Amino acid sequence: MLFRRRQPETRLQRVRSALWPRRSWRRSLRYMQKRVLRLRATPHAIAAGVAAGVFATFTPLIGFHFLLAFALAYCIAGNMAAAALGCLAGNPLTFPFIWASTYEVGRWVLRAEVPNGEAPPGLQAALAQFNISAIWEPYLKPMLVGSVPLGLGFGLVSYVLVRWGASSFQAARAKRAQEKAAARPRRATMAPIRQDAA
Repeated sequence: MLFRRRQPETRLQRVRSALWPRRSWRRSLRYMQKRVLRLRATPHAIAAGVAAGVFATFTPLIGFHFLLAFALAYCIAGNMAAAALGCLAGNPLTFPFIWASTYEVGRWVLRAEVPNGEAPPGLQAALAQFNISAIWEPYLKPMLVGSVPLGLGFGLVSYVLVRWGASSFQAARAKRAQEKAAARPRRATMAPIRQDAA
């Protein structure tokens, strides 16, 4: 393989790079910002795609975030690549806060009783057998209900910020292109006259 590593990564190194960026958080966030702003689409399409990805991240439908983001982006004329990048708002560092906040907001909206701090009986077996009905009422239903207002709120904020950033970036890029074109020397419109040798 052409770009294979000389020293293959160990399992621990792969886990570390999945949880923590290789360089720094600042550089990684700057890279993601450039990736979003350089997409070739209208500012609305970029912002709508990112907003769809952010909204999908707040749902407890783990494993379906990308599909949900693509479907939402399609419905609101968003960019699919921007939707995938918007899903990166959910990562191992932010998921605990997202899940806790969606659960609490959903419990408040539903006026649900707080479980007594213990997992419902058979939770481990229900998760192992994908028995969603056993955990629907105490956990998934409040999280799903709470994800709607939080996802809409954060999606709207991300839409406004990304649309403003994309508009500014594209306007600056167009201005630089115009200045570069104006600075080029104009080519002669007439072909040079050839002098024949006598």
